[in-house]
Amino acid sequence: MKILYLTPWYPSPKDAMSGLFVQKHAESVRAQGCEVRVIFSQTWHDTWRQWCAIQREGWMPNVVQLNVIQKQGLLALWLMKRYNIPYVIIEHWSGYLLENGQFLRMSKFKRSLYTLIAAKAAALLTVSDRQAQAMQACGIKNRHWDRIDNIVDDFFQKSSVKPFPVENHTKTLLHVSCFDERAKNVTGLLRAAKILSEKRQDWKLVLVGTGVDYPKVRAYAETLHFPEGLLEWTGELTPEEVANQMHHADAFVLSSRYETYGVVLAEAAAAGVPILSTPVGIAEEVADLIVPLEIAQNKPGRFAEFIETILWKDVRNSDRIQQTDRFTAAAIGKKLKDLYEQVQTR
Repeated sequence: MKILYLTPWYPSPKDAMSGLFVQKHAESVRAQGCEVRVIFSQTWHDTWRQWCAIQREGWMPNVVQLNVIQKQGLLALWLMKRYNIPYVIIEHWSGYLLENGQFLRMSKFKRSLYTLIAAKAAALLTVSDRQAQAMQACGIKNRHWDRIDNIVDDFFQKSSVKPFPVENHTKTLLHVSCFDERAKNVTGLLRAAKILSEKRQDWKLVLVGTGVDYPKVRAYAETLHFPEGLLEWTGELTPEEVANQMHHADAFVLSSRYETYGVVLAEAAAAGVPILSTPVGIAEEVADLIVPLEIAQNKPGRFAEFIETILWKDVRNSDRIQQTDRFTAAAIGKKLKDLYEQVQTR
């Protein structure tokens, strides 16, 4: 089976992390025996140029997968009309979420184009129920909605859940993000951590990652005058190094204002670390403790109480997922292959 991926996000020499989740989906499908070609482009002209080069080789897909509804969707629509090749959509974009609002700020023409591309797809998959609800609220329609997880590398898995350390142990609170303050609200986490530090100092906060707002967040942390040793900034780490951090953390915290999925939540769940999160992405499926967004943003004292709870009390949510096989490449690759087979018979 031949699958053509169309995506505006994909790892490249300029940015090795961009669209990594798309690449992992493609690799999982290849592992199922499918032949996958990828057109990675952010302009219509380049998308068409790459398609023409593929066509000159005599290669024709059985199914097209559109990752994010953008200009590339015109090619998927044309291939369906011209050659009767079905296409599926896996939508990762956060622009449909009310907290982001980017879709609703687009021109009427562009919104209509996105709606048309979505409606003609053989199936539309989202990475979380919250995202599907947001798309539907924006007027996006399709006859076949479904869910698909992002892939978590096997080295995040732990054979057993890490027990809570004994009392008087210096505990580690871990945060991993791309430091985009509009979405990640790292300053809200820092405000809460500062308040907690005034009460007790038998813990530390490790912040992993870098990004557009990293210098600003570091500068803000300096103004809070944390006691020495309570904050640790690692910068960008490899996935293996992130997994190691999770395996040694006592709790993981996500303070985001919005997420379409939150792959770090899936990674933390696979690693068996207790999770405190705002109600974003898949948090309500995997987190042990949910902090309301209003508290995470505007009530640092209350947020500090949530952090204290996740670090010093066993608050494991009995309803959280116990099996993380759903995040494996094998499980997701099989689900995608089954989907490609199904849409060819509709």
